[in-house]
Amino acid sequence: MPHEPKRRHAKAAKRVRRASIKLDAISLVVCKNCQQKTLAHQVCKNCGFYGGSEVLAAKKTVTVTKA
Repeated sequence: MPHEPKRRHAKAAKRVRRASIKLDAISLVVCKNCQQKTLAHQVCKNCGFYGGSEVLAAKKTVTVTKA
């Protein structure tokens, strides 16, 4: 015996249910050190600072020369 719904689902009920399924905008904050926008509660990818102190060393440019 297949499992079937006992009553018909209205189109409006389906639309109301799906209306709450949506994407939220990402909240960005300004880094206090370099003034770049970054994710909240994350280390800044540009300068490596979090909460006013350096957590990660900033990436430095390296020049490659032949030996």
